[in-house]
Amino acid sequence: MTASTLTVASIQMVSAPDVPSNLATAARLVAQAADAGAQLVVLPEYFALMGLNDTDKVKAREPWGDGPIQRALADMARRHQLWLVGGTLPLEAPEPDKVYNSCVLYGPDGQAAARYDKIHLFGFSGLGERYCEADTITPGKDIVAVDTPLGRMGLSVCYDLRFPELFRAMGEPDIIILPAAFTAITGQAHWEPLLRARAIENQCFVIASGQGGVHASGRATHGHSMVIDPWGVIVAEQAQGEGVVLAQLDRRQLASVRTRLPALAHRVF
Repeated sequence: MTASTLTVASIQMVSAPDVPSNLATAARLVAQAADAGAQLVVLPEYFALMGLNDTDKVKAREPWGDGPIQRALADMARRHQLWLVGGTLPLEAPEPDKVYNSCVLYGPDGQAAARYDKIHLFGFSGLGERYCEADTITPGKDIVAVDTPLGRMGLSVCYDLRFPELFRAMGEPDIIILPAAFTAITGQAHWEPLLRARAIENQCFVIASGQGGVHASGRATHGHSMVIDPWGVIVAEQAQGEGVVLAQLDRRQLASVRTRLPALAHRVF
């Protein structure tokens, strides 16, 4: 982070099985965030499509570098002159029946500055629910942290949250970004403590943007999009429904925490 303060927005959605309507909702919420002064905006995982079936995202997949979802994101970033994290979008994978679940960061010029393909794929079975992302998603391989004028940003997605070694390998990011679509069951149990732990142990800000409601498929997502400071304090949050979670990040707090309790410098492994 080069400026002393930074206004950020975590956008929460309840995405539908229709790409055009979701893009319109995202554009409206990004504009709302921009009007409030946000310089960095984060959309949730699957913001462009929460299908009725897992295979719906395969039908909507785009080649890297072009497609209606990518063009819409680039236009939002350029129009509002801000940094925009495009939650996740379905990009072409080598297998014809799968996608990469990709988190793409766009700069104020509308150009893609970084792409992260979700590495850890969610699987859960119990309490009447079953999820297996590996059925339709090809896992990524590369950890992505990028230096920007707003600071060093580490990109991650949803289930990655449970794997602290991923974040340790990011090289001391100033901000961890985590778009998600946590299920209501796992979210109620683990979402907040895991997010706060990642902020505390990496002594950085965390911006978590989630899906938050009941979708057309009947799936319920946890919501509780939030911004957390390097001391592990939740500074802004929205429980359910679509909305814009605004917060001010202060670089001086980042430096203060790392100086007063230099845990990162004390690391042995």
